[in-house]
Amino acid sequence: MSLDATQKKKLKQDAHHLKPVIRIGQKGMTDALVAETDACLERHELIKVHVAAGERDDRSALAMQLVERTGAELVHSIGKVFILYLRKKD
Repeated sequence: MSLDATQKKKLKQDAHHLKPVIRIGQKGMTDALVAETDACLERHELIKVHVAAGERDDRSALAMQLVERTGAELVHSIGKVFILYLRKKD
């Protein structure tokens, strides 16, 4: 599933009012974090994730790892927050 620019723009608008439901702390990527992210994506489809890691490259790497492990689509990333989308399995 690849989102085009129009779809990403709409999802960014929809996510604007959302608060981060997942926070990645000093422990980084854990199996529990991935499981919780999967559960949140299943419930909400569109979520924000906050990363506490300091460097931009570290945050980008964590975002890409989470995308790969959950199968979600990275909609947008700015600063320490990124938006994930995964269509519900109906």
